[in-house]
Order: sequence, then C-alpha cells, then structure tokens
Amino acid sequence: MDKTKCLIVGSGPAGYTAAIYASRANLSPVLIEGMQPGGQLTQTTVIENFPGFPQGITGPELMDNMRQQAVNVGADIRSGSVTDVDFESVPYRVTIDDGSVIEAETVIVATGAAAKYLGLPDEIKYQGMGVSACATCDGFFYRKKVVAVVGGGDTACEEANYLASLAAKVYLIVRKPFLRASKAMQDRTLNNPKIEVLFEHNAEGLYGEGGVEGVHLVSRLGQPDEKHYDVAIDGFFLAIGHKPNSDVFKKYLKTDDTGYFVPADNSGVKTVVPGVFVAGDVADPHYRQAINAAASGCRAAMEAEKFLSHK
Repeated sequence: MDKTKCLIVGSGPAGYTAAIYASRANLSPVLIEGMQPGGQLTQTTVIENFPGFPQGITGPELMDNMRQQAVNVGADIRSGSVTDVDFESVPYRVTIDDGSVIEAETVIVATGAAAKYLGLPDEIKYQGMGVSACATCDGFFYRKKVVAVVGGGDTACEEANYLASLAAKVYLIVRKPFLRASKAMQDRTLNNPKIEVLFEHNAEGLYGEGGVEGVHLVSRLGQPDEKHYDVAIDGFFLAIGHKPNSDVFKKYLKTDDTGYFVPADNSGVKTVVPGVFVAGDVADPHYRQAINAAASGCRAAMEAEKFLSHK
C-alpha cells in the first residue's frame, strides 16, 4: 500500500498548481489525474486570458506545461480515477480504479466540474470549432459575429448579455415559454437590443463545413404548429449548468444542492474534515476560470503544508 503526505485528486489548473506548491514544500505529493488528464482546458483551443502568454496559448499546451512543471519539481503523477474514499480517520484511504489503495495524511480534491450538454452528436463533432460551454473563455473569438446561447436561467442570461457586448447578435434558445432567471436578469436580457430570445425552441443539431455555420431549430415541439428551420450562427454556447465531479466524496464533505463543495471557512479550501481540502471548479459555482482554479490550488497546498507542520 502506497503512503504519501499529500494526495491530490484531479489534474486541471487547480490540481497541477497544488502539486507544484506541495512539491516545493517537500510534501512529495502523489497526483491522480482522473478521467480527463489536464481537465476541461484540454478541450479549449486558444486561451488569451491566462497571464504570462501575450500571444495566447492553446489549452492542451498550457496544461502540458503545468504538468511538466509539476513533474520537474518532484510530483508523482499517476493515471487513474478515484472510486472510493475513507475519511473516517488519518491516514485517509483512497481507492483507485485499478484496485490499489493510497494512504494520505492530507488530501486535496480538485476534480473539477463538467459542463452539461444537450446530448447532440454535433456538440462533440464541433467541440472547439464553434461549440463552447464558457462565454468568458471563448466569447472574444466571436466579436461582431452571430452566436446562440442555450438555456433560460441566470447563467444563460449572463452569458447572453456578456456575448452581446462582443457579438453582432445573440440568439437565446429557451426550451420553456419563459425565463427562469431572476427578474432583474430577465429585464436586462429582454431589453438588450442585440439579444433575440427564442422561447419554446429546441436545438436539434448543428451544421457547417470545418466549424459551426448554423443551428437546426424546432419551435413548439409536439404542438400542432411545430416548425423546423435553420438559423445561421458562428458560435453555439451551452449554458444549462455544470455538474461538479464530487459524488465519490459526498459522504464526507459538505456540498450544496448542485454538488459543489462548500468550504468550511473563508480560506475557500478547507473542509469539515481536517486535512482534506478542495480546489478549483468543484468548489467554484461562480467563476470557473483557470486562473482562479490555479490560485485555489496554491491555497490548498499551502494549507495542507500548514496542517502537516502543526500536526
């Protein structure tokens, strides 16, 4: 059975940054990469808002750099996913999908959150070629272009309004005959001249050569006046929520109704279990930015080091 002072679960910006800081603190961390090594950023093309890269950098390249930096300072990075945990007593026991068990004095959970998709095959086909789940990340590429946002809640309205500040036109595709967003956000959205809200609409698919050029829509699905038609767009943004990858830890760590970890204090990384910390998107329902995830990974590693030194 392997033993480590610090086990890090997850390999996005939060996980790799935690590994860098934990390694430099001589904690000899073990990092389990999870189902998607590098996290969501490996599906992003060019990143222009991460400091230090004036010409931008691709998502996979940025994550490869972070991974290599963690390895260079001594992190032990392993493939695999966590299938079970036992946080009843120290050392904490974490089971990996190959059946192995790692005992750890501290654990940093940085498993991220996955964007919810409609389930259309075209979403996979055009991933990184016009399909996005982050307007803040990718909106810049659609300046003066036409985009569509799917969703009817606060997030969708926020994304639509953000994109309207950049794009020539924004279609908001809403399944219901109303918006679920707060009244203030509804008013802002409905009064924005660049946003056209398509109530009682569903996206059936996307089309385009080498990238998204339009969306297949159906209005009033199942009704006598059901109508199918196409709308030309350059970008298709999903804003129907994210699912935090927190399930395996829920029996020990507090989460909100959606599944995001709820930190135990204003550090943003401590949990109700001493020596177990959270970092990145799995504990961040608001910002979901790489720079913020990396910062929380730094904090989690520093808190782990402080916990061990006091112990």
